Amino acid sequence: MQGMGDTGEACPFEFNFDPASFKVGDTVSYRVTGSLDGFPFVGTLLEVHEDHVVIAGDANDPEARYKGTRESRPLVEYSEV
Repeated sequence: MQGMGDTGEACPFEFNFDPASFKVGDTVSYRVTGSLDGFPFVGTLLEVHEDHVVIAGDANDPEARYKGTRESRPLVEYSEV
């Protein structure tokens, strides 16, 4: 998300890209497979498990919960969205 705004403008989000230190409440940049591949998304971690995370993907919809991989930028299957 760097370089997407005006010159010198910083990204408004502070992301955790270290899956070993993920904790509930962290803001992450995540990816989605399929037709949304390549677009960056922002979400908050709701759950952190050994092999996956659960992301709140829409601040306006508390029911929007996406299961993603536990890696620096979690990957969510398109069918979850």
